[in-house]
Amino acid sequence: MLRALLLDLDGTLLGNDMDQFLKYYFGALAKSFNGLVPRQELVAHIMASTEKMMRDTDPSRTNQEVFWADFLPRFQLSAGDLIPRFDRFYASDFRKLEGYTRRKPEARAVVQKALDRGLKVVVATNPMFPVYAIVERMRWAGVADFPFDLITSYEIMHACKPHLQYYQEICDVIGVKPEEAMMAGNDVQDDMVAARLGLKTFLVDEELLHREPGEPRVDHRGTLTKLAEML
Repeated sequence: MLRALLLDLDGTLLGNDMDQFLKYYFGALAKSFNGLVPRQELVAHIMASTEKMMRDTDPSRTNQEVFWADFLPRFQLSAGDLIPRFDRFYASDFRKLEGYTRRKPEARAVVQKALDRGLKVVVATNPMFPVYAIVERMRWAGVADFPFDLITSYEIMHACKPHLQYYQEICDVIGVKPEEAMMAGNDVQDDMVAARLGLKTFLVDEELLHREPGEPRVDHRGTLTKLAEML
């Protein structure tokens, strides 16, 4: 019996080409560090620390803790110099990036159908961002007002996609068995890999990513509208 629906955010609930979005994101973020850290240096260090975070699955450290433990020593600056600039960026300039994304009206229908069915609903976005950056993108998608059971942010998660530990942690937090949940997303490798843990899968095929040989199992595929109809 299906008890939970996990929904990817970027490229699934929100029209967002992350490769393009990150270019604008880093450009805007670098402005917050003008006079403190050169743009190329800042971006290189963020990407390196993010990669380390994405590889780490230590259950004793959150993704946030892994990131900052690697990121801060890269600079001859204190946390007090760096963290407030990130906070100000997310509180102000980050929201200006909405124009590089696209709202999908059918996203609300999917979430509403799942809630009407009594399912636990999770925003299962790769937990590389702080929660306020994720909630902002949920607002862009028009779904921020729903009572989600979990939003996977870097403050609370201990692994990233495509590690199976990420999906197991979600199931543990919301209290369901993997076989009682379905993962819906547009990334063949990062999202559909949940099938290897036993979750059912729905490939949202409007903005497909990472098609490779040896793909994970896909139980269903189609548009968000088809997913809403299934629910």
